[in-house]
Amino acid sequence: MKAHQSSEHFVSDKPFDPYSIEKITPEQERLYFASQWRLMWWAFKRHRLALFCGVLLVLMYLSILIAEFLAPYALKTRHTDYIYSPPQPIHLFHDGEFIGPFVYGWDYELDMDRLLRNYSEDSDRVYPLSFFCHGDPYEFWGIWKTDRHLVCAPEGSVLFVLGTDRLGRDMLSRIIYGARISLTIGLLGIMVSFVLGITLGGFAGYYGGWIDSTVQRITEVIRSFPELPLWMALSAILPVTWSPLWVFFGITLILALLDWTGLARAVRSKLLALREEDYCMAAELMGAPPTRIIRRHLLPGILSHLIASATLSIPAMILGETALSFLGLGLRPPITSWGVLLNEAQNINVVAIYPWLMLPVIPVIIIILAFNFFGDGLRDAADPYKH
Repeated sequence: MKAHQSSEHFVSDKPFDPYSIEKITPEQERLYFASQWRLMWWAFKRHRLALFCGVLLVLMYLSILIAEFLAPYALKTRHTDYIYSPPQPIHLFHDGEFIGPFVYGWDYELDMDRLLRNYSEDSDRVYPLSFFCHGDPYEFWGIWKTDRHLVCAPEGSVLFVLGTDRLGRDMLSRIIYGARISLTIGLLGIMVSFVLGITLGGFAGYYGGWIDSTVQRITEVIRSFPELPLWMALSAILPVTWSPLWVFFGITLILALLDWTGLARAVRSKLLALREEDYCMAAELMGAPPTRIIRRHLLPGILSHLIASATLSIPAMILGETALSFLGLGLRPPITSWGVLLNEAQNINVVAIYPWLMLPVIPVIIIILAFNFFGDGLRDAADPYKH
């Protein structure tokens, strides 16, 4: 009897479901049916540094839309009594009592031995800062006039967080205004560069033959020239009678026409390999035209390379504009960019006496590092072999 019980087994009386093995959990279904862009977003969120840099870049580009509101003073406002003023400190406590953001009175004395102004604080005069206040008038987006600013110094005082230049203009305000030109030139340039690079590189990689040879010879000729002297030569050709707006577009076009070669070679090399894949051959047999095959089947496969090229090209163009403007061959006043601001710091003696004139280089460094880290995160997220 015991032996019979030990060999006994139990059978489930539930109805048999032949598809039970194929069922997936809601989490698996969410992952398996996710689109390529959603997978990229999930992977990108795990890259904390790249995510932080992405948010920083978005904020910096949004700031150019409201530069007049963020700047304490208007772009052309001069304070002739505060020429070459050093950065003015902002305080929170006065005599042990919390007052909030405020500045002390800002005075100077003439040093007749060195012919300099020595600025100092007058702690007897306390000026609390005002927020969302009325200040210098300006035209917002060139549409309507207003005088609203984020922060202002109260009447009878001044606010120079980053000091002033040789004409008494606030450096912080000019850096905020300069971001509009320096950041925009990279975006406009990369649009032109991408159109040329993807078009020429795509046709060279897909068709090969004489088209590939012609594109490669053109890229080799362009890349054989020294970059900075070529920039300088082409920038010097721009007519001096052009308006600042046309000079801006001219510099953008020059930077774009010299930057597409690297992207074209990257696209060509990847398409040479991908065009031999089975899915590309299947699309050809089904009668798909070459433009559709390149756009719908081949370019998504090199998305990570395109993203990496874009995030490296934009800061390269920003650096190119900064270098040309610093040398006096790029943008010129009254246009204000970070390179134009740095042009005033060419004299080493001036920099030694007034080091805050070099402060416009700080946003350049920040934007370059942010683009590099952001590009690394996007490239890893778009790489299909890392998912």
